[in-house]
Amino acid sequence: MVTSTAVTTKVASGSPYQLEKSQVSKASSALLRHIKSKQVEKEKSATKKTLIGDNDESDDETPLNNEAVWLVVTTKKHVVDKNRLKPGKITVPHSLNDSSNLSVCLITADPQRSVKNIVTDPSFPEHLTSRIDRVIGYSKLKARYQSFESRRQLLSEHDVFLADDRIILRLVNTLGKIFYKSSKRPIPISIAKVEKKDGKRVKKDPKQKSKEEDSAFASPAIVAKEIEKALHSAPVQLAPATTASIRIGSSKFTPEQLSENVDAVVQGLTDKFITKGWRNIKALHIKGATTMAMPIWLANELWVEEGDVAEGAADDEAKALEGAKNKKRKQNAEDEKLLEGNKKSKKPKAADEDEDAAARKEKLQKQKAKALEDGNVAKTTESATKAGKKKRKSTS
Repeated sequence: MVTSTAVTTKVASGSPYQLEKSQVSKASSALLRHIKSKQVEKEKSATKKTLIGDNDESDDETPLNNEAVWLVVTTKKHVVDKNRLKPGKITVPHSLNDSSNLSVCLITADPQRSVKNIVTDPSFPEHLTSRIDRVIGYSKLKARYQSFESRRQLLSEHDVFLADDRIILRLVNTLGKIFYKSSKRPIPISIAKVEKKDGKRVKKDPKQKSKEEDSAFASPAIVAKEIEKALHSAPVQLAPATTASIRIGSSKFTPEQLSENVDAVVQGLTDKFITKGWRNIKALHIKGATTMAMPIWLANELWVEEGDVAEGAADDEAKALEGAKNKKRKQNAEDEKLLEGNKKSKKPKAADEDEDAAARKEKLQKQKAKALEDGNVAKTTESATKAGKKKRKSTS
């Protein structure tokens, strides 16, 4: 039986820059099955209860039973455009915030009273009014939530945070890492009043804007539409890097729902957020909060534009390697010649030293022989002298 080991499949026809629906569906089904099996194991292992019954409460709304699913996007080049790095949203067919008990916190530009009046207006949809539990202006947010503990409490009190897009960038320092390391980052909404003439938006000089114009809000119908759109969107906030994660669903989704959200988010990313679109995408994966990432699309090339690749690059590279090898061989040959020359120059020197040593030895031997000869002559003379003295004594 032959089995395929490929992690992704190529499209049969058309542009290679598109998702293969069957591949996304298979990956979604496998991921959801794995997450649910892990959840069952955790629930079985978490059956122990304390003596005072602290664990008797239901855990239906904990991440254990509703784990987030993420789309991981890897690009070939860093995303550096400030306009693309600004927080945004992509509308998805299946909402991530469909809970009936959803709690929404709306952060607005000052004055907050204007937005509170809009939310309580009779023309404002009732199903949205019941979900918006708090409306707070930027000035009060900055003054009231300065401590880490107060921010953490605010984070735990609400499920979704919506923010006026005019102050969205200022919230990074105001809310801090407790918010921006979580999955509850504020989602931008456009609720500012926009003047139109003949159906077209009137552009005003930023220098001539007054404070009243900056704090003007749209009508209740437009505000309600923006809030509804944000609740049916996937928040996107790219970092100046090559990897980004976007929450696209949860473990309660079906594989079909997850696949449709993946397709919508990828389409939105390539159209608006990623420079060069599909040409700049290197890989797409889906994963759970604690699972491995499953590939759904991988690029065949690593360059963004065809101009980045020179014609005959492989031949040029081969020639460069061959040239480097020849240069190395030539250098080695020169080194060997130099070594041989050093050896040859050392041999005559050694011979000369041997000859000098032999001459010195021969000279020393001659000196020794002469010394011995002189010593023998002296002894003979001395013995003859002694003999003559004895003869004279005897005759006397």
